[in-house]
Formats: sequence, structure tokens, C-alpha cells
Amino acid sequence: MAEHRNPKPTVDVVIVLPDDCVVLIERLNEPSGWALPGGFVDEGETLEAAAVREAREETGLEVDLIEQFHAYSDPRRDPRRHTITTVFIGRASGEPAGGDDAARAEAFRWTGLPSPIAFDHAEILADVRRYLLTGARRRL
Repeated sequence: MAEHRNPKPTVDVVIVLPDDCVVLIERLNEPSGWALPGGFVDEGETLEAAAVREAREETGLEVDLIEQFHAYSDPRRDPRRHTITTVFIGRASGEPAGGDDAARAEAFRWTGLPSPIAFDHAEILADVRRYLLTGARRRL
């Protein structure tokens, strides 16, 4: 009998700083590019705990989660395997510094995001920015 395969749960955090910048990490591993801080949920860990842990490990920031934004599940969103991410919006203060599997972490103005952006994170960033500006949530 074949083993049933499931998508892997992940979390991503859109960290908004007081000066209305957003924090991104430059990935140390493939796929390369800039990305939201995030990663895989460990067994026995809540989504919220995973989001705070991943943000701290990759940016050095202590993040306060404001809200759970949306789940993204397109099987093509991660070229390594099928993942489902739960995206959180969080706030933090301080200067981000890369750690763990982030080569570096930096704050960017919404109008000056770097390139390339990995995974589907450009779509996520656009959705969150629209929501922050207008209150309009992503349509299913």
C-alpha cells in the first residue's frame, strides 16, 4: 500500500516596522532570492509559535503577531515540495539581522522591494499591502 503524502505546513510573517517598512530576508539556501521570514512548523508547535520562532531566528526581531492573514496553498508555490503556508502580519521594532538560514535581513519601503522575491512572496506582499491600505482582503 502506498504511503499517503500530504503538503507540509509552513508559516510566513509580514513584519511591519514603525517607519512603515517591511522586513525581508535574503535566503542562504535554494531557492535563492528575498523572502518573508518563515519556515516549517515543527511537530507539537502551534502556527503562532512557529511564526514567532522563525521570525526571531531569521531576523533577530521579537515579533508581536497582530493577526492571521490568509493561507496560501498553490502546489507550485514552493519548487521544493507542496507546502501550505499560513501568513501572519506582525509588528516589531529594532534593526533586523540575518540568522539561521537567512544570509541577511533588511527593512524595505513598500515601494522599493528588492528582486528577485522567492516563492509566491511577491503575491503575498501585494495582498498584505492592499489590505493595509484599503482593508480589502484577498478574494478566494
